[in-house]
Amino acid sequence: MKLALILTGAAALLVAACVSQAAEPEVASPAPVAEAPATELKNAAFPMTGQRPESGNPIATRSAVIAPNGAAATAHPLATQTALDVLKAGGSAVDAAIAANAMLGLVEPTGNGIGGDLYAIVWDPATQKLYGYNGSGRSPMDATLADAQAKADQFKDGKSLPSFGTITVTVPGTVDGWFALHGRFGKRPMADNLAPAVKYAREGAPIPEMIAWYWSRGPLRFEPAHERGELEEYENARNTYFDPAPVEGSLFRNPDLANTLERIGKHGRSEFYNGAMARTMVAYLRRHGSKMKYEDFTTHTGDWVEPICVEYRGEVKVCELGPNTQGVAALQMLEMLERFDLKAMGFGSPDALTAMVEAKRLAFADRALGYADPAYSGIDPSLFVAPGYNAKRSALIDVTRAAPSVAPGTEITDAALRDGDTTYLTVADKDGMMVSLIQSNYRGMGSGLVPDRLGFMFQDRGELFSLDPAHPNAFEGGKRPFHTIIPAFAFRKDMPGCQVRATAIEMACPYEPWLSFGLMGGAMQPQGHVQIITNLIDFGMGLQEAGDAARWEHDGGCEPTDALDADCNAGAGKVMLERGLAGAAAELEARGYTVACCEANYGGYQAIMRDFASGAWHAATEMRKDGSADGY
Repeated sequence: MKLALILTGAAALLVAACVSQAAEPEVASPAPVAEAPATELKNAAFPMTGQRPESGNPIATRSAVIAPNGAAATAHPLATQTALDVLKAGGSAVDAAIAANAMLGLVEPTGNGIGGDLYAIVWDPATQKLYGYNGSGRSPMDATLADAQAKADQFKDGKSLPSFGTITVTVPGTVDGWFALHGRFGKRPMADNLAPAVKYAREGAPIPEMIAWYWSRGPLRFEPAHERGELEEYENARNTYFDPAPVEGSLFRNPDLANTLERIGKHGRSEFYNGAMARTMVAYLRRHGSKMKYEDFTTHTGDWVEPICVEYRGEVKVCELGPNTQGVAALQMLEMLERFDLKAMGFGSPDALTAMVEAKRLAFADRALGYADPAYSGIDPSLFVAPGYNAKRSALIDVTRAAPSVAPGTEITDAALRDGDTTYLTVADKDGMMVSLIQSNYRGMGSGLVPDRLGFMFQDRGELFSLDPAHPNAFEGGKRPFHTIIPAFAFRKDMPGCQVRATAIEMACPYEPWLSFGLMGGAMQPQGHVQIITNLIDFGMGLQEAGDAARWEHDGGCEPTDALDADCNAGAGKVMLERGLAGAAAELEARGYTVACCEANYGGYQAIMRDFASGAWHAATEMRKDGSADGY
C-alpha cells in the first residue's frame, strides 16, 4: 500500500523524486509540477492537483461549508451526520459532540474509543466563558517504576516502555469526560446521544478507504507483539476487529460495543467506573498481569481546567490546554514567531520554514523536560508562556541556518530539577456554543487488549511515561502520563464590526469567539496548530485552504519519555515536506537539515469558524482523510 518513498541526501534528486512518486494513501497532498525556486515559493505560486473555477486561490482546494444554524466537522461522514441530527433535534453542541465521538469509536477505532482519553475546550455563550476539560486517566495506583522497568528490560532493551500490553494501560477517561461535559452543557438524555452509535453497531456501519487502510495495519502490529509476549492476550481483539478486518465498503458490526454503549446510556457514568462493567475490565486486566484495581476506576475523575491563551500579532488569541498535554508548545511557537514577518517571507519559503522549524525545536526542548502531570511535576504551566520568556527564546533563531543543537530554557531546567493516533472533531450550535474535542487510544488502535464482551480496546497511553526516576514524567502509580492530544480554540478581534459599533468615545475592540480547531497526529499536533494559525493570519488563507495547504513536520530532539541527561537535542533533525513544499528542499538541506519527501504524519484537520459579518458558521475538514464538514 505504501507507494511513497522517504528520500534524503542530494536535494536535487529529492525534489525530482517528490514530483514523480505516487502519494502514500494517508497523505493526499498537492503535487508540484516542477521544482520551484525559492523566489517563486515566496509568492505562494503552487500548482493545483486538479482544475476548478478560478477563485484567486493559489492552492487547489474545495470550498468551506457555510451554515447559518449549526455545523460539525469530524473524521467520518456518518459521525458528522449524527452530530447534525442531534443539533436539529434540539441538542446542544456538547450533545452533538458526544454523539459524534461515540459514533467515531465504532467506525474509527483506529484512532479512538471509550478505552481512551479525552480533552475538550467549550465556548459557552450563556456564561461568556471558555471551559477546558482534562479527561485523561492515570496509571494503576499499585504499579511501580520497577514494574515498568522490568517490562522495558524484557521487550525494549531497558530504554523505553513497551508499545502494547497491560503495562501501557491507564484508566480510560473518555466516558467520564462525556458525562462531565453533558452534566454542564447537555440538553438531551445521554441515552439519546448514544443511540445512533448503538444502532449502527448492531446493524453495520460503513468503513471508508483511509480508515480501512489504517485498520489493516492493526494485525501487523498486534500479532508479532502477541507472539513475543509483549501483548498478553489477543483473541478478544482478533474476534472483535480482525475476523476479518473490514475493507473499504465493508459494513462493520460490533454488537458487544452496542451493548456497552446502551448500558452506559441507561445507567450513566457509574456503570463504567463503579458498576459491573468496571469489575469486568479490572478482572480482565488482572488476569493478564496488570496491577489495576477496582479502586483505580472508582476513584477516577477528570478535571475542569483553565485554558492557557496567548495573543498573536494583536489579531488573535489562541488557547490550548496545559500539561500533562502538549498544547503549550503551540503557544510557545507562536510567541517565538511574532518577531518574524512571515507574510513578507512568503508561504513555503525557506526563511519562513526555517523560522517555524527552529521555533518548534526550541519549544519541544522545553516540552521534553517539563511537560508532565502538574500534580507530580511541581512545574507551573504558566512558566512556558511567562511574559518575555519566548521572546528571549526567539532571539536564538537565525532564519538563515539550522542551529546545530537546542536546549531548554534555564527557567524550565531549574523548575524541572527542583522537583499519533487520534480523532479530532468540532461542533457549533445555533446558540453560539462551540466544542473543540479530541479523543484517542494513542498508538495505532491502542494496547491490543479488549476486555471480555465489551467491544472496545484499552489505550496504550502509558507508553509515554519516562523510565528516568528523576524526570517529572517518570512512571509512578496513580499518575497521568504525558499526552499528545490537544484541542484548540481562538478568539479574534472583529475590527470592522467593532469600529461600526464604536461611539465618539474611543474603545478597544474586544476579542470574540472565532475558531474551534484541531489537528491529529502525535507530535505533529502543535506543529499543525501553528501552521493553521499562520496560514489564516499571516498568509491570508480561507478556512478550508488553510488545511489543504501543504504541510511540514519536523522530527528530532528529546521527548518527554527520554532521560533527563539524554543527549538527544544535538543535530538539526529531519524536516518532512509534502509535495507542495518540495521546492524548498534544496535550500533547507543547505541550511543543515536532513530533508525527506513526501511521507510524514501530516495529521488530520477539522475546524469551525464564526463569520462575524453574517453570523454564519464556516466548517472545514481534512482532505487527507475520510472526514466531512457539514451544517444546516
